[in-house]
Amino acid sequence: MLQDSQSVRHYQHLTDAMVDYWYRGYRFNELQLYLTGYLAALRSTATLEPYQVNRLEEEALRFLRDRSNFEEVLPEPEPDFY
Repeated sequence: MLQDSQSVRHYQHLTDAMVDYWYRGYRFNELQLYLTGYLAALRSTATLEPYQVNRLEEEALRFLRDRSNFEEVLPEPEPDFY
């Protein structure tokens, strides 16, 4: 679990972008390339400590592998009371 606020912000941005790209038609391999590039940028800019980037990578890969994160949620129809 991510502990510091900056790691959580990066995780939220990363996962939101992956879901958005999924709905735009990108697929698993392309999302994995996006994730790899994002993490490489974090490592090269030293925005986070190396152990935080590794933890972020683990959590993001777990998110990416869980197909339920990319299923479209349909609202349930409201019952007709009339």
